[in-house]
Amino acid sequence: MSVTVQIPTEKWVGKVHEVQLGATSAEGGTRKRTVIVGGESTLPFLHFEGEIPHRPAIAIEIWDKKPAEWSPALLKVWGDLVNDVRRWAERAVQIGADIIALKLTPSKGEEKGYRGVKETVKTVLEAVDVPLIVYGPGIPEADNEMLVEVAEAGDGERLALGLCEDKNYRTIVAACLAHGHIAIGRAPIDVNIQKQLNILISDMGLPLDRILMDPTTGSLGYGLEYTYSVMERLRLAALQGDRMTQMPMICTVGEEAWRVKESKIPEGVPTAWGEFETRGVAWETITAATLLTAGADIVVLRHPQAVEAVKQTIEDLIAH
Repeated sequence: MSVTVQIPTEKWVGKVHEVQLGATSAEGGTRKRTVIVGGESTLPFLHFEGEIPHRPAIAIEIWDKKPAEWSPALLKVWGDLVNDVRRWAERAVQIGADIIALKLTPSKGEEKGYRGVKETVKTVLEAVDVPLIVYGPGIPEADNEMLVEVAEAGDGERLALGLCEDKNYRTIVAACLAHGHIAIGRAPIDVNIQKQLNILISDMGLPLDRILMDPTTGSLGYGLEYTYSVMERLRLAALQGDRMTQMPMICTVGEEAWRVKESKIPEGVPTAWGEFETRGVAWETITAATLLTAGADIVVLRHPQAVEAVKQTIEDLIAH
């Protein structure tokens, strides 16, 4: 005798906003390819419960100058490309970047205005046809000045600019409003602080479909579980109808995974840690895969092998 089993499903009242990165010529930009993230009406990869109209996107992180503090394994795999931002961007797209994430790092003693920032952004925009995320150096005053220059240089391109935090969101959001860009709001792994920041950004007049949330990423073994729980709570709140948590989430996985000692130290470590060349790749891949299941819509990666592995992970999760 056959028995029909009814699988119980959740029905959610809310959904995540769709956010488009990049603008085509018809939309006022120059991108031949745009990326839309968000739009989910269910938890990650649960296709049988709701809509997941867009797959998660992969951004590859590049810097405007050689990142001397990067792990030797990363510097080795990118070679002399780290000295040429144009060629680095082109190669990143060739190996599968949906988005380029450009990190700006002003030199010491550089005068106010940060000469060269506009030229760097224009160089990357000319080199590739995918959307662009631009990060400042992470110092509020410098971020404000540099990202205003970036916003002007990329007018109409629908760049994603970060990071907006409670100390400096006003200047960056104003630049987004003036030039048609997206703001990335980062809160320190806290649901309520993230929601409040989203409210502050929205109150300045930036539409909700031009905001990304960065909940702050912890890597494997360094707060990953806490990050996961906060992201999960943000996504549950969004699906339950809380408008101020309904923004797609972006996670800087590469930055976190490659800053830990397991990824950076090649010698003088326990044999059980395994081969140095593959250890950091595994750290980055596992961290990314975990956060994708927590609700990440964009993961920012560094190593080409991690990009390949995470792309395959996304395909496998979508297929099942």
